[in-house]
Amino acid sequence: MATSNEHDLKCLTIEELERHAHDLMDKQTRDYYNEGADSGSTLRENMTAYEKYRIRPRVLRDVSAVDTTVNIFGHKNSVPLGVAPTAMQCLAHSDGEIGTANACKKAGIVMGLSSFATKSLEDVADASEENPNVLQLYLFEDKEHSRKLIQRAKKAGFKAVFLTVDTPFLGRRNLEIRNQFKLPPHFKVANFADENTGPSEDSNGRPPLKRRSSQAGYHDGEKWVSPTGPVTFHSHAANPTLTWEKDIDWLKSECQPEMQVWVKGIATGDDAILALHHGVDGIVVSNHGGRQLNGALATLDALPEIVAAVGGKIPIHVDGGIRHGTDVFKALALGADFVWIGRPVLWGLAYKGQTGVELALKLISDEIRLCMALAGTVKVSDITKEYLVKIDKSGFVSRL
Repeated sequence: MATSNEHDLKCLTIEELERHAHDLMDKQTRDYYNEGADSGSTLRENMTAYEKYRIRPRVLRDVSAVDTTVNIFGHKNSVPLGVAPTAMQCLAHSDGEIGTANACKKAGIVMGLSSFATKSLEDVADASEENPNVLQLYLFEDKEHSRKLIQRAKKAGFKAVFLTVDTPFLGRRNLEIRNQFKLPPHFKVANFADENTGPSEDSNGRPPLKRRSSQAGYHDGEKWVSPTGPVTFHSHAANPTLTWEKDIDWLKSECQPEMQVWVKGIATGDDAILALHHGVDGIVVSNHGGRQLNGALATLDALPEIVAAVGGKIPIHVDGGIRHGTDVFKALALGADFVWIGRPVLWGLAYKGQTGVELALKLISDEIRLCMALAGTVKVSDITKEYLVKIDKSGFVSRL
């Protein structure tokens, strides 16, 4: 068991970590990271969905040696949890994605990297060394932008691409609109820095002409007009033209065999079956942290239908609302093979940079181990729906 000198006595839970981060982040950053779409009901339900389940612990079992490890992308991950891709981490702390990569390497936990990171995928891969990375991908309308990113990720040794499929348009985030959020000029979207940075002067030594601004895509009343200008999140991330038939095969041809192709943002069994039909390597059940369609199902509530539809043919991961090791246990019991956390890592960065990310990962990892032992399980494969009951609105308990 851990001794007191192994704890940060000012921060013993992810909830406390969030409070510390709230005080340390500037308002624009805090609102950008923490906000959900519209009223934020889906954001809240991502968390409260876990409260509808209770654990059925088994006793008088030898739990002296609990093994929390799982195999993912050929790597022995220390816990059934990865760090989800979240954009622009240098807003939280100057360590940014490099600090997160170092913390993941130290913990033996896979890291996802956002396309819109503030550190380049090559620098993150160098910091990660042998620890695996996956690249979150927005498939742009101009596929050449995405093709270049994919080729770089292959060369850097990334294990998989997680295609974000729930952003045909960006959800309405009112605080982001009110704050007129944009990346401060002293930061850069590192993976597109070369194409977004012109020469310092022209061939005659004169200052360059002002670069054209980026324009998001729009419908002009007759046809769809694609985005123009340098790649930015608000102008290029949304892509309403994506389809299963047109784009998944293209992506597989670009990525495989070096990198797996996953779809991130599946929320129904119907789309899970389509994912199987189109031969993807895995699914992440996600609603973009409650930042896209408000009023959509919480990811935990969507999970059982998707697990049933897939029938074990490909792995199913889930993200959204995970704040404690018991949440991880419940997601696994409902059929997830693995979970991802996003905001707790950002809060860790804001708290103490890399050290804060290490703390966030340690808190949840310790909670996972303790929960497994107290529930009477000694390996991740033991965790099944037999360890859960569900409580309805009237407070009645039902077995799964």
